[in-house]
Amino acid sequence: MQMIALGGTIGVGLFMGATATIKWTGPSVLLAYTIAGLFLYLIMRALGEMLYVDPATGSFAKFATEYMHPLFGYLTAWSNIFQFVVVGMSEMIAIGEYFQFWWPHLPGWLPGLVAITTLVLANLISVRMFGEMEFWFALVKVVTIILMIVAGLGVIIFGFGNGGHPVGISNLWTHGGFFTHGISGFCFALSIVVGSYQGVELLGITAGEAENPQPTIVKAVKDTVGRILIFYVGAIFVIVAIYPWNQLSAIGSPFVQTFAKIGITAAASIVNFVVVTAALSGANSGIYSASRMLFTLAEDKKLPRMFTKLNRHGVPFYPVVLVGAGILLGVILNALLPLFAPGADSIFVLVYSSSVLPGMVPWVVILISEMRFRKVHADKMAQHPFKMPFAPYSNYLTLAFLAFVLVFMFLNPETRVSLLVGVIYLAIMTGVYWHRHHQK
Repeated sequence: MQMIALGGTIGVGLFMGATATIKWTGPSVLLAYTIAGLFLYLIMRALGEMLYVDPATGSFAKFATEYMHPLFGYLTAWSNIFQFVVVGMSEMIAIGEYFQFWWPHLPGWLPGLVAITTLVLANLISVRMFGEMEFWFALVKVVTIILMIVAGLGVIIFGFGNGGHPVGISNLWTHGGFFTHGISGFCFALSIVVGSYQGVELLGITAGEAENPQPTIVKAVKDTVGRILIFYVGAIFVIVAIYPWNQLSAIGSPFVQTFAKIGITAAASIVNFVVVTAALSGANSGIYSASRMLFTLAEDKKLPRMFTKLNRHGVPFYPVVLVGAGILLGVILNALLPLFAPGADSIFVLVYSSSVLPGMVPWVVILISEMRFRKVHADKMAQHPFKMPFAPYSNYLTLAFLAFVLVFMFLNPETRVSLLVGVIYLAIMTGVYWHRHHQK
């Protein structure tokens, strides 16, 4: 469960998004990742409190239905599905570009087609196969980040790869200050930083299939959030300490440069391999998460009963196939769009970023549901060993933080369109819900 949560969270948001966030706000991006990580911890504690009592598959959609309104359960499930399918599409497009690093003349759609076919087959075989694949995918990413942090500290403290001259940490303030673009740049960066943490709520999806849910949930929530904070903040700290923030846009991947700094000449290929596994990991987690949400919707009679059918391995067959087909659209776009739209590179950015607002919906309903959950289960709260700290004030504070991030997403021209895409999607799904279910 911990590796699944790590695999769903540590991905392109860190490997590919670090340069962009540093460019927007400079070294203060460290503070942005720390603040967002602390609010993430509160969200996961709220989820953990509810899961301890009711470790149900599709948990946060189920909690939204029970403790808020069926509409919010419906929106949560479909937001989760949309988020992971869209991110999966983006990752299949990206995989094609990653493989062209090694084979420039390879058709961009071919690696994506092989990847999505392999992932769908693996998810159909068994839950255990999904878990094993995600474990190894996540392990590659985690080991790479740990090596980079250790190597970077060697450069900073002992001057490894720098002629024995320690780099120190003066780059954090000597090139325009800590907040290089002021408070507005810092607030703009928060939206990308928050988006990079999305996926950790996968713990809630996997809880119902854990062998011993209660102790596993407690350990997984505590350990996973702490490790994510260490990996994100640690990796970003190494990058902004070694390099002046205003040079990062000119040197390519900061991860490549950190390895190259200590003399690993194959750094580019190493990091490219890691980024491929990150994309596979994200798509793998997405197939699992979105298919379980489809299964939950079918159980609630909001989709045809065929979506509740399990294959002989105990896996919901039609949901996995349908999600795989949705992600396959990314491969098709990768093959066809360059033929009709030569400037189709912007499609990748638009597709990927449009998942940010729907990806926040599970967090919002977790925080609101937990407050109602406490009232309904007041008899169990006195002896509950894993309660949300400082509730309900911590719930209100976290909701205010998420609203603050959305306001600055709208104010920032670079993220306004992606926010509007999410708003339109949620509005459409709300209309569909009331049309199909309100009269009933």
